[in-house]
Amino acid sequence: MSLDTDTSVRPHDRLATLLADDMVRVNTLIRERMASEHAPRIPEVTAHLVEAGGKRLRPLLTLAAAKLCGYEGENHVRLAATVEFIHTATLLHDDVVDESGQRRGRPTANLLWDNKSSVLVGDYLFARSFQLMTDTGSLRVLRILSDAAATIAEGEVLQLTAAANLSTTEDIYLQVIRGKTAALFAAACEVGGEIAGVSDTDVAALRTYGDALGIAFQIADDLLDYGGDAAATGKNVGDDFRERKLTLPVIKAVAKADANERVFWERTIQKGDQRDGDLDTALGLIAKHGTMAATRGDALTWTATAKDAMRGLPEHELRETLIGLADYVVERIS
Repeated sequence: MSLDTDTSVRPHDRLATLLADDMVRVNTLIRERMASEHAPRIPEVTAHLVEAGGKRLRPLLTLAAAKLCGYEGENHVRLAATVEFIHTATLLHDDVVDESGQRRGRPTANLLWDNKSSVLVGDYLFARSFQLMTDTGSLRVLRILSDAAATIAEGEVLQLTAAANLSTTEDIYLQVIRGKTAALFAAACEVGGEIAGVSDTDVAALRTYGDALGIAFQIADDLLDYGGDAAATGKNVGDDFRERKLTLPVIKAVAKADANERVFWERTIQKGDQRDGDLDTALGLIAKHGTMAATRGDALTWTATAKDAMRGLPEHELRETLIGLADYVVERIS
């Protein structure tokens, strides 16, 4: 296979093109499995979220990992749908926990319907994901994805307990994002290698790639909250600040704060007493201490880890595209 790639095409789009036929089957399976004969609200809620778009990055990782490792069966399609169901379920639950009103530039399901519907439909999608896992007949795959689901929940609970706590460290932040985001990236890649029957070394490399990619992705996402374009990201600048989430740009700014700055962070984040102009002040302190650049540097470190892991796998057009994808998740915040 030729390793030539068009560098003018974004790696995610390139990945979607290379795996287009498989993604058609994944999307068909998703539509089939999110149907409900007795509860029409289930497909209504799920269709709203699915139609909002999204990059389908996680299922693409599963398909890419399987194809990269030479897999020729059909279980990669089931597992890609499984991964997307898990991801969608977590989004529904997250929006309830965060009391969010917008996702991907559209009203959230909990705003259009109610919290109960979002939680219960999320539960339904989790159940569907486990049905798809068992369809593969692989206990190892079931273990990988069920472990990931548990780790995601742990990460969300840890984030909840760390919210508004100025003593949250960078290590705790890393635990949170490794749970809530990177765990599914890692599992999505790992199961692709697992069903292909490659060596434990290659499976471990895929997992390392997914873990590091997920961490870099979430760090970049947290940076966008303080410097992104709401029209492009579907997320308002400062949402994390208003929700009193301790993400890396703020954690680093708090660590460098003088006494007066510390009082500001205690009032706005710890006590939740936020006033007009506070977001601008927060952005100013983040700029003053250079924490955006420092945070981007951390993301680049994880990108390098992901690329190193991927380079240990066989030469393939998909390998080069996945390496490019690792760069892109950070380049989007440049």
